[in-house]
Amino acid sequence: MLQRIKEKAVSLKDQVIEWRHYLHQRPEVAWKEEETTRFLAGILEEMGYENISVGYGGGKTGLTAELNNEKDGKRIALRADIDALPIVEEAEVDYRSCNEGTMHACGHDSHMAMLLGAARLISEMKDDFPGKIRLIFQPAEENPRRPGAREMVKEGVLEGVDGIFGIHIWSPVESGHLGYTLGPIMASADSFFLEIKGKGGHGAMPHLAVDPTVAASQIINTLHTIVSREVNPLKAAVISTGEVKAGSAFNIIPDTLSMSGTVRTFDPEIRSYLASRIEDVVRGTCRVLRCEADFEFNFNLPSTINNRAFADMASRVGIELMGQDKVQEIDPTMGAEDFSFYLNEIPGAFFFLGTGDPEKSTDFPHHHPKFKVDDDVLSDGVALLAGVAWQFLNQ
Repeated sequence: MLQRIKEKAVSLKDQVIEWRHYLHQRPEVAWKEEETTRFLAGILEEMGYENISVGYGGGKTGLTAELNNEKDGKRIALRADIDALPIVEEAEVDYRSCNEGTMHACGHDSHMAMLLGAARLISEMKDDFPGKIRLIFQPAEENPRRPGAREMVKEGVLEGVDGIFGIHIWSPVESGHLGYTLGPIMASADSFFLEIKGKGGHGAMPHLAVDPTVAASQIINTLHTIVSREVNPLKAAVISTGEVKAGSAFNIIPDTLSMSGTVRTFDPEIRSYLASRIEDVVRGTCRVLRCEADFEFNFNLPSTINNRAFADMASRVGIELMGQDKVQEIDPTMGAEDFSFYLNEIPGAFFFLGTGDPEKSTDFPHHHPKFKVDDDVLSDGVALLAGVAWQFLNQ
C-alpha cells in the first residue's frame, strides 16, 4: 500500500508545485491569512471534504476539514501552517511574492501544498484508509506571543483525535532526506523584556548620575553564567540578548535603557528555573547598582517533543517510501515551533524534510530573503503525510 501511495504522490507532483507557486505569490502574515484560507477551503470543498470549519482565534483565518467520519477507526490529524513573514523577497524565482514586504521565507507555502496533495491523495483512495482524517491548516505559527496552534487547541481542533503528524521543510538537511528524533526535536522559545531606570547625567561626571548602561552590562555578563555554571552541562540551554537600546549622544549618560532577549531549552524544569534566575539577576544587579527595573518574562512556546512510538512508526514509513539511506535520526535544534502545543495534548511527531541543495540555491537559512524550496522534494512530503496517516490508522 505504501508503494501505491508513493506512486500516487509522484503523479500529483506538478499539481502540488502549481499550488505552492500560487501560494508563494500571495503570502499573508500571521492572523491576516484570509485570502489563503479562502483558497484552501475552496479546493478542499471540491475534493469532497466535510465539516470545513473556517476562522480561528476570533478571526477569519485558518481552517479544519474532515474525511471518513462514518468509519469506526481512529482519527489522525495532519497539520500545515499557513502564514508568511514580513520580509522583502530577494529570491530569483519567476513566482516571486506579489505582496510587497511579505514573503514565504520559511516553507509554509510548501507545507500547505504538500498537505493539499496528501488531501487529494487520501480523498481519491479513501476506501483504503480505515479511519478518520482531520486536516489542520493553522494560522500564525510565526507569532510567538499569540501562536496559532495554541488558539486552535483551545478551540477544540484536537477533540476526538488520536494522533497528529506534521512536516517542516528544512534547508539545513540535504534535499530529499528526512530528519527525525525520538524525543525533543525543537526547543522551547521564551522571551524577556526589561527597562532599567537610572538617573541621566553628563558623561564627564558619572558620580552625579546613576548609569543604567553599567547595570545592563553586568546583567548581560551574569546571565551567561547561569547556563555555564547552574545548568547541567549535559543539558541544553541558551540565553541570548537580542536588543539593547539606550542613549542619545556619546557623552550623555541616559536615564533609561531597554533590553530584551530569548531563552531556549528542551527541559521544562530548566525552563522554569531559567525564568526565575533571570529575574533574580536583573533585580539583584539593579538593586546593587542603585537602579530600578521593570521586568517581564513571557513563556511563549514549549519544547516540541516527539512521542517516541509515533516517531519510530513514522520513521519506518519514511524508510519504506524514501529508502534507508535518506532517513536519519538527527540532533534537535534550538529553533522552536508551535506544533509543540499539539504534542502536549496527544501523541504525534514532527519531522524535517530536507530541501538544502547548494546547486539549486535552496540552502539559504529559513527567514532569509533569498530562501527557496527545492520543488523536487514536495512529492516526498505528500507521500509521507498520507503514508503516516495510513500506517497509523492501520495499527
